Amino acid sequence: MGETKKQKRKVQPKGKRQPAVPSCFVTDMDQYLFGQGNHYDIFWKLGAHPAKHKGKKGVHFAVWAPHAHCVHVIGEFNGWNQESHEMKRLEPLGIYELFVPDVEMGSLYKYLIETPDHRLLYKADPYAFEAEQRPGTASKVADISGFRWGDSVWMEKRKERNPKESPMSIYEVHPGSWKKHPHGPDEDGFYSYRELAHSLTDYVKEMGYTHVELMGIAEHPFDGSWGYQVTGYYAPTSRYGSPQDFMYLINYLHKNKIGVILDWVPAHFPRDAHGLADFDGQPLYEYPDPRKGEHPDWGTKIFNYEMNEVKNFLIANALFWVEQYHVDGLRVDAVASMLYLDYGKQDGQWVANKYGGNKNLEAIEFFKHLNSCLLGRNPGAMMIAEESTAWPKVTDIAENDGLGFSFKWNMGWMNDFLEYMKLDPYFRKGAHNLMTFAMTYAYSENYILVLSHDEVVHLKCSMINKMPGLYDDKFANLKVGYSFMMGHPGKKLLFMGQDFAQFQEWSEARELDWYLLGEEKHQQLQNYVKALLQLYRKTPALYEQDTVPEGFQWINANDCCRSIFSFMRFGKNGKRNLLFVCNFTPMEREDYRVGVPRKKQYKLILDSDAAEFGGSGREKPLIYKAEKSECDGQPYSIGYHLPPYGVAVFEF
Repeated sequence: MGETKKQKRKVQPKGKRQPAVPSCFVTDMDQYLFGQGNHYDIFWKLGAHPAKHKGKKGVHFAVWAPHAHCVHVIGEFNGWNQESHEMKRLEPLGIYELFVPDVEMGSLYKYLIETPDHRLLYKADPYAFEAEQRPGTASKVADISGFRWGDSVWMEKRKERNPKESPMSIYEVHPGSWKKHPHGPDEDGFYSYRELAHSLTDYVKEMGYTHVELMGIAEHPFDGSWGYQVTGYYAPTSRYGSPQDFMYLINYLHKNKIGVILDWVPAHFPRDAHGLADFDGQPLYEYPDPRKGEHPDWGTKIFNYEMNEVKNFLIANALFWVEQYHVDGLRVDAVASMLYLDYGKQDGQWVANKYGGNKNLEAIEFFKHLNSCLLGRNPGAMMIAEESTAWPKVTDIAENDGLGFSFKWNMGWMNDFLEYMKLDPYFRKGAHNLMTFAMTYAYSENYILVLSHDEVVHLKCSMINKMPGLYDDKFANLKVGYSFMMGHPGKKLLFMGQDFAQFQEWSEARELDWYLLGEEKHQQLQNYVKALLQLYRKTPALYEQDTVPEGFQWINANDCCRSIFSFMRFGKNGKRNLLFVCNFTPMEREDYRVGVPRKKQYKLILDSDAAEFGGSGREKPLIYKAEKSECDGQPYSIGYHLPPYGVAVFEF
């Protein structure tokens, strides 16, 4: 039988709906899997979910609180009555559940937990999808199942993408301080997720970044923690809108071919009374022994990686962001603090493992499980470790006794680079190796070169103010530094404000100093960073072979007297290779000769001395023919006028 015209018009929805969610009522199988640590969809069972029971619509509440004497759910739906809605305990795990009819979406609620010694604890829901805006601490009933996604093209391409061989230039953003409204209804001036979607996308596209990394998305009570002290692991912070608003942001970025990375914090959590600490009157999410369960320096609790249910909470949470919110990668904060039992602790403040060592064996197993599961289920997604030590095989697979991460932040390169850049050029010749040392270990891990938020706070100075010299010198130094970074093997990350030389240190309380772009030097630096990013994105030689020696070759790594570095980058097909020459002094070299491997033409494709970048604007030839004149151990060479702090990039 044929379809009517009216029927035909209904067939094709505009976007793809979230897949249907399973029944939220807790079964014996749910308990078994949760107890084994393998219930990867546990967030559909615990928490607050719209449901239908005996013909009535309402909300099903469920919470894990095995040490509790009893648990009540209280909220707007019952006038915060502490006695009316006692939850039923399920054995053997101590999960409490209750179906409450006629509860509306958006209703605030908490769990009232009575301990065996009759203390009353008012706890936010660890699995809540939405939270009350601070300073409120309640959870909010939310349904995240109905969003229409429009990023299917991006998601399909992600499955085929090999992150190691793809361009990745990350723009690290704190949403609350990127831009602010000067006089809005919100006294904080925050851009909403939806406002951010458009403004941020426009900026990122204009500059040429491939990804944004968002700080402080999971709900947290204190702005000054920047989102690293989480109380709502499953809730995008309500500061900027609803879960659907956050989905809109990710969806919009994806439709504009921009990847999204979130900061993720499985290392520790705060002591806030409504949070995870002593959740049911005793240590539950944290190790019970304070020598394992507390960070003395940070004043926070450490997750108990021995408990299957706790590991399940975290692994399911990582999967939640990637699979339910389409996030492309998680940057895992403070990995070293998880791997070492004595991290940040003095003698007597920590307890050794069963072999007498300082490695946290449960955390190691946790990472192997987490990364194998998440990356196995989500081809093309990324797990990124902020790991600050020399722990081996962070980015190797679990089968080789690695931790299984996709990438690792290169903190060693960052420290050496900044130490070098801070020096007066006269003294750089004595520290030349700081810029070359990273190549001795460049292929031991899959690295991201980072200049993150951590480097522009706490009196460390902004990036421009780290540079030596007078006003003009600072900009010139920053240009050559960024050029070296862009040419060096490894993916790239810049924190917001660094691409136009923000002078003030970053503060979460104020927006970036965008007005600086009205000044010529700042605009010229931004133009230059834009040119670097666009060169990086369109040139496979700069990203295809980041993790193998075939992608890089020094021309001269030892020209310490002149503080000049020259090197080549190679693509897989041997075409469109690049030659970088970077002068880290204010000395002009009228006829600088650099060795080249082939008798070819070398095309100048980036000149830091161009007028649009704040240089002299001196005209130079675009094509340089290699001469049979040995230099730098190469059979051929080209001569080039190298300006003060000059950078030249040639294609061959």
